[in-house]
Amino acid sequence: MFEDEDYKDRTDVKDLPIYKKGQEIRDVVQILSELIPEDNEQLQWVKSEMLYHASLLTVKVAGAHGVDLYDLKMEAATFIRKAACDLKLMNYSLEEFGFKEAEYFQIVRRLIEEYRLLFIDWVAGFDKWSYITDRWGLFNPPGVSPFDNDPDENIPFTGLFD
Repeated sequence: MFEDEDYKDRTDVKDLPIYKKGQEIRDVVQILSELIPEDNEQLQWVKSEMLYHASLLTVKVAGAHGVDLYDLKMEAATFIRKAACDLKLMNYSLEEFGFKEAEYFQIVRRLIEEYRLLFIDWVAGFDKWSYITDRWGLFNPPGVSPFDNDPDENIPFTGLFD
């Protein structure tokens, strides 16, 4: 059986502080969502959005943890940031659609702030030297341009196996 030394030494994603905080947020959102009345279609939509955004906080961390490339990790980080920001704003939708217990959502907002601080440390730990140049220019490490020459593109393959 093939054993990857890097994989063997890798921390289990479920042990990462950011993953644990994401689980905590998802659990709190699940509990709060059970208070939402089933007969209010608009609040049911908000509930599904809240659960979706809360689930991305762990799913995308797990996906990023499973890859080494900086650009793929940054792409996942972008989804996480958007999900956290959208989730943080859900209390306004709850209030707008008449959810009586909307004030409890402040708990989620505080947890997201704790998550944000963990997120900053997590992203800072990405290996900036393990990347493929993003030709769109969004997810390159600092100092890498989408117009930089890719050294792998200049490898001559003719004559190597003749």
